[in-house]
Amino acid sequence: MNWDQIKGNWTQFSGKVKEQWGRLTDDDLARVEGRRDELVGKIQESYGVTKEEAERQVKDWAGRL
Repeated sequence: MNWDQIKGNWTQFSGKVKEQWGRLTDDDLARVEGRRDELVGKIQESYGVTKEEAERQVKDWAGRL
């Protein structure tokens, strides 16, 4: 699935994001508002991973949708 589709339906996908990355809060997801770069940053902060690792995780997750 492409990111424009995810961003356009962020309310629906935010639940799936929370399933994948449970440390992210509802406030985090509200701030992200479907922006991929913001999601990557929040994953980095919450999980202490590199930007490259967070981007890989997001890419893998979006590919499974």
